[in-house]
Amino acid sequence: MLASKLYAPTLRETPADADVVSQQYMLRAGMIRKMAGGIYSYLPLAWKSIRKIKAIIHEEMASIDAQEIMMPIIQPAEIWQESGRWNVYGAEMIRFNDRHDRSYCLGPTHEEMITTLVKDEVKSYRQLPLTLYQIQNKYRDERRPRYGLMRSREFIMKDAYSFDLDEAGLDKSYWDMYHAYERVFSRCGLYFKPVEADSGAIGGSNSHEFMALADSGEADVIHCDSCDYAANIEIGKPSVMKQAEEPLLELTEVATPDAKTIDAVAEQLSLPLDKTMKAVVLSVDGVVVLAMVRGDHEVNEIAVQHAVDGGVEPEMASEEELQAAGLTGGFISPVGLKQTETFKIVVDESVMEMFNACGGANKKDAHFININPKRDFNLEDIIVAPIRLITTDDVCPNCGGHLGIAKGIEVGQVFKLGTKYSESLNGTFLDQNGRPNPYIMGSYGIGVSRTLAAAIEQFHDENGIIWPRAIAPFEVVVVPINAKDEALMEASTKIYEELKAAGVDVLLDDRKERAGVKFKDADLIGYPLRITVSKNTLESGAVELKTRKTGEAVEVAIADVQKAVADTLNTL
Repeated sequence: MLASKLYAPTLRETPADADVVSQQYMLRAGMIRKMAGGIYSYLPLAWKSIRKIKAIIHEEMASIDAQEIMMPIIQPAEIWQESGRWNVYGAEMIRFNDRHDRSYCLGPTHEEMITTLVKDEVKSYRQLPLTLYQIQNKYRDERRPRYGLMRSREFIMKDAYSFDLDEAGLDKSYWDMYHAYERVFSRCGLYFKPVEADSGAIGGSNSHEFMALADSGEADVIHCDSCDYAANIEIGKPSVMKQAEEPLLELTEVATPDAKTIDAVAEQLSLPLDKTMKAVVLSVDGVVVLAMVRGDHEVNEIAVQHAVDGGVEPEMASEEELQAAGLTGGFISPVGLKQTETFKIVVDESVMEMFNACGGANKKDAHFININPKRDFNLEDIIVAPIRLITTDDVCPNCGGHLGIAKGIEVGQVFKLGTKYSESLNGTFLDQNGRPNPYIMGSYGIGVSRTLAAAIEQFHDENGIIWPRAIAPFEVVVVPINAKDEALMEASTKIYEELKAAGVDVLLDDRKERAGVKFKDADLIGYPLRITVSKNTLESGAVELKTRKTGEAVEVAIADVQKAVADTLNTL
């Protein structure tokens, strides 16, 4: 490829609305262009890298006998209604009606579609196990699309689905895919960690996420320094923190004017945070849920959702919902409150071990001190559950070791679905005895476009991207210092043609630009190797071979360029 023909409109300035490094550099390197909030066009450089990621995925899927298909993006509402997810999936689903007023959605995922497809064709145990996959655009109406390709409304996803006879078969399919994903992300050059995860709106039992570790990650990963335990912080298993027993003091109301936050209350009353209770009010499936944790802890919304058997992810309750439940924002505790069909109270286990604590008095500008939960809460009206986020003050639930927290970008996830979709959609096969049984299913996803962004988040410097070789848009760029010099261009073209003939993915920067511009673009775009052809080349017969990752530059004889390039690329 000649750079003069390459559509890669680079930018010298960073767009003001670019939030993270991957978004900034992909815009500046002429890889993507924003069309609307969370909607991007992929330009040739980005699409080349996407195709390389896809090729790796295809190879690893073939290694476990997964077969590629392509399903419609537009999905009829009926199959989602049949599975029970049409009203549960939430506002992220992009729904519309056609001219005949029939309801559809743009596929955010394809569990319903694949089950509907397979159930009409796979009727016998002899046709199982079966794993099918596709690489396709998905659509989710993110409340706040941000971070470029990491949280967009339209994104590229590889999704796969396994169908097995029994749990043992599912277990094999699950771990085959798990290990295939390990190989995919290793081959893409990512530094990643598989972690235990929540199944979320997909449902099912076991689940693991593949987290590319990066400071810009949205997810917190809790991990042990002593064993291989790692989990999304949302499903980390916190211990019950007990406070030293004290004589129970009399429940007392005190004035706390304008102290709506737990920090303000603690400051006014000169209390440590671990002697206070924090109230968070959520809305789950139309039910107002009061969640209580210690003042020095944070509420785990996913744990609250599970505690009340919620179908959709919780949202913060509105002021109207607070008022309807008779709650006074900033001054809430379970003291004196009772549950109803539309109001539930969930209390963290560690709160139940507090003595003489402080919490809201359920009226404006007032709190209680000396709350003793086992005495002062209506125990028959509360749900006690582990609903706080795990912290580094906890110990590893596996080995008791020290825990750390890292930021991660979710690039893949695997789920054991079991019979969640096959039962609701009547997907069955006949076993050896002629009896109908539901398929035992798994679901598996890779964020292809997100993997591209994650690689940049992990590998960059102040000058631009540092691509892992496997997914770089070009492996090598040949840069003649002066494209107007016929002798330099002749030498550069010869090197370019020889490398191309040897199977190297190479670009010749034949633009009539200053050398400094070419060098800056090469660093910005992040080609793993740069070959500079200068006047010295004509005199000495040597070129400069520079490695983007290390910055190391060496002189290489023109006759040895092909071998030097191959040797260097093999180290990247």
